[in-house]
Amino acid sequence: MHSYGTLLMLGFIAGILLCGREAKRLRLPDELAVDLGLWVLVGSIIGARGLFVALNWGDFAARPQEALFVWQTGGLSFHGGLLGGIVAALLLGWRRKISFWSIADMAAPGIALGYGIARIGCFLNGCCYGVPTSPRWAFLGVRFPLYPDSSIMTEPSHPTQIYSALGSFVVLAIVLWARPRFPARGQLFLVYIGLYSILRSAVEVLRRGYTAQVAFDSVTQAQVLSAVLFVTAICGILWLGRKGRRESSEGRKGAV
Repeated sequence: MHSYGTLLMLGFIAGILLCGREAKRLRLPDELAVDLGLWVLVGSIIGARGLFVALNWGDFAARPQEALFVWQTGGLSFHGGLLGGIVAALLLGWRRKISFWSIADMAAPGIALGYGIARIGCFLNGCCYGVPTSPRWAFLGVRFPLYPDSSIMTEPSHPTQIYSALGSFVVLAIVLWARPRFPARGQLFLVYIGLYSILRSAVEVLRRGYTAQVAFDSVTQAQVLSAVLFVTAICGILWLGRKGRRESSEGRKGAV
């Protein structure tokens, strides 16, 4: 058993359990969380691995079959997994005739919880570490294998996987706090997307040039994607809020 795959599945299970609690709060069918988990399990892994392989094709060009060895070598892109999960949720909502936004709001806290647990798996796997620590932050430094199964270790480096995990648990707390404050369907999911984008962009500063590829200048690929997601989330929150207020106003007029 590999720690990365084990923690990934534990995070997935914990997220589904939390989705089940959210389904009851939102008065959605009890079995929806499990159904979503089965659909997202396939969609998110395909999306996450697909985008990771595409962004790191140079590492797989000579041995493309290794793209399938996700449980052994690790290597998943959260942005790709998010896209794959959204597609799966859209298909599930269409099949069950349930609003995608309701499903997304149900899933938001579970995504934050599962992501945090999965990042602990990254730490145990020794991937996704940060830049070497400065003397001032030497007490945080952890040495990781330079590459899988290597006896050569990195310099003491920032354990950015743990930073991401702790940050995701903080995001989870904020999302739970925000539930009654963003009542329009879909807003809570977009609140999570916006918060995740901020967290990921901040952590990328410490991964840049080591385990995060630079897109241009000093901006990493993940920061570019996170910026797009953040802007989309803000626009979506505002649009859904206006839409909800308009529908509420029209409902009151109809009642009169």
